[in-house]
Amino acid sequence: MFSGLSSQNRAYIFAAIAIFFWSTVATAFKLSLEHLEPIQLVFYSTMFSVLILFFIVLFQGKLKLIKNFSKHALLKCAFLALLNPCLYYIILFKGYDILPAQEAMVINFSWPVMIVILSIPVLKQTIDIKSFLSIIVSYIGVVIIASKGDVFSMQFESPLGVIYILITTVIWALFWLLNTKNSNDTVVSLFLIFLFSLPYILLIVYFSNSFIIPSIKGFIGSAYIGLFEMGISVVLWQVALKTSTTVSRVASLVFITPFLSLLILHFVLKETILTSTIIGVILICVGLFLQKYFTKKNSEVI
Repeated sequence: MFSGLSSQNRAYIFAAIAIFFWSTVATAFKLSLEHLEPIQLVFYSTMFSVLILFFIVLFQGKLKLIKNFSKHALLKCAFLALLNPCLYYIILFKGYDILPAQEAMVINFSWPVMIVILSIPVLKQTIDIKSFLSIIVSYIGVVIIASKGDVFSMQFESPLGVIYILITTVIWALFWLLNTKNSNDTVVSLFLIFLFSLPYILLIVYFSNSFIIPSIKGFIGSAYIGLFEMGISVVLWQVALKTSTTVSRVASLVFITPFLSLLILHFVLKETILTSTIIGVILICVGLFLQKYFTKKNSEVI
């Protein structure tokens, strides 16, 4: 399909498709939560993601790679499955259920900052003062969004929603940090992780007595989230990273996501985008950019 293009241009196309879908999911979350409770939405979305990941693995001829997973690797997948999608999406959807979509989306976008913070205890890494200051910049952005610009009063309209979303950044960061030394195929690992998550989610559905047959709109919403948030977009992003001549060329494009997402939220959900949200997302992006820049400079020195 893209045979006439250079590998870098193909990487940009794959990344652009993934970023577009990721930019739509905040809107999809909010619309779907009008028809399903968070745990119900996680249950059906995960089922769709398992199906699409299975067909992707099958199409790529990678099913046979499952036998290469050691017992330890399978147990690790089972543990990671508890973090994501199980706990991550349940808590994320609870946050979206409480907060305006723009606030939940932008605060959740601060997860790369949490990766840097948690890399200290998990990977025994150290950060310098410049990196620390970039983290402060990002979290000032989070506070501005959560307080709707009234920073000094520190009065949050929905503190529980903010807590939920901040917890998801911890879970997501832990998920990727614990997955850093995974030597197995990424897509196959992702398929197994989502497959192993289904029993956890089923138990929560059972004990919370929350099983229902969704309406058509709930069914479509969970299918969209499962296919494009949890499944296809992740695979496209991985392909883009592998196809790109350098990871940074593609990785930097992720900064487009929150701004495009805000536009979609405004035009589809008719949310009024607050000035505090715009300032907050800019600060978060500045903090993330500075973190990447300082990390790169430090690696060059080393």
